Amino acid sequence: MAIFEIKESALVCRLNGETLLIVPWGKNGVRVVSSLMVFPPNKYEWALLEPAHDSAPIITINGNCASLTAGKIKAVAERKNWPDRLELSFYNQKGKLLFKEYEAGGALKLKARKYTPLSGGSFKINAFFESETGEHLYGMGQYQQEYFDLKHCSLELAHRNSQSSVPFVLSSLGYGFLWHNPSIGKVSFGENYTEWVSESSEQLDYWVTAGDTPGEITSAYADVSGHVPMMPEYGLGFWQCKLRYWNQEQLLEVAREYRKRNIPIDVIVCDFFHWPHMGDFRFEEEFFPDPKAMVEELDKLNIKLMVSVWPQIDLKSENYTEMLEKGFLVHTERGVNVQMRFGGESVFFDATNPEARDYVWQKCKKKLLR
Repeated sequence: MAIFEIKESALVCRLNGETLLIVPWGKNGVRVVSSLMVFPPNKYEWALLEPAHDSAPIITINGNCASLTAGKIKAVAERKNWPDRLELSFYNQKGKLLFKEYEAGGALKLKARKYTPLSGGSFKINAFFESETGEHLYGMGQYQQEYFDLKHCSLELAHRNSQSSVPFVLSSLGYGFLWHNPSIGKVSFGENYTEWVSESSEQLDYWVTAGDTPGEITSAYADVSGHVPMMPEYGLGFWQCKLRYWNQEQLLEVAREYRKRNIPIDVIVCDFFHWPHMGDFRFEEEFFPDPKAMVEELDKLNIKLMVSVWPQIDLKSENYTEMLEKGFLVHTERGVNVQMRFGGESVFFDATNPEARDYVWQKCKKKLLR
């Protein structure tokens, strides 16, 4: 069987038990999806919207080489020997090489796409690409570090308190790259090579776009991942927050003082432990006896209230037993089912469960928003 074929609008590549798809995705973008021993599920569109195309992609197959061109980007898949492998490279509309997979290294027999089997049927996946000297890399969300240019940086792919990991990187060479995988992992933008790692996934998955300007590249990214709605006017002003307002009167006194001193303010944040226990999703009556009156006074001062909501459910919370019985809580693999000890022993609610999300929202809506 030929290792290359066209299926609908995608280029399908099969070799050594791996099936790899190159799919046009957006005006100037392609999505690469690959898996071992099975056809890629390709059902996961975690961060991507359904693609819109101005025109059909151009797919060519010529012996041991095949390519797919979508707008300004061209993905090339070439079968190479020693060892027998499939190597990917990406070009812009001018024929300039943007980046390519890491070579096999001769006797080292390196793999640009490495799958390490895990129990349960998933894999730890490593993807290696050649690194260009002098390339500048930007993006990736928000990390607690001082580096704007991410070249030579290693980053954890995980969300933490004060860390927002968004695995999209913008290159000075004229491309954007999205590691399209919600798994915890890491990326290393090394001098010798770039490595992306997913600790557990069913498939390799990334999206690439090419453009003449950073604006064009980031615009293409927004087109395929979703455009951010405009922030309301008050959200663009000054937000007052501290750790923390321990009661209703203290919060109001701060708000009144801002207006008294004629200092601009738009939002005041009522941060954590305004609740009796984590997971109660309500104000503690002893310290916030009349939240409705508090909000009404803030409205008269033309100040919006933001309330902090945490995902922990204390074992003493009024909602713990019900959420446990309904399967809305995360469980430890073994041992005592306590996942955090901060202001009490607690577990996390399962935000991947839509019923659990709805349950928490209804509690917040009834006891906070209203």
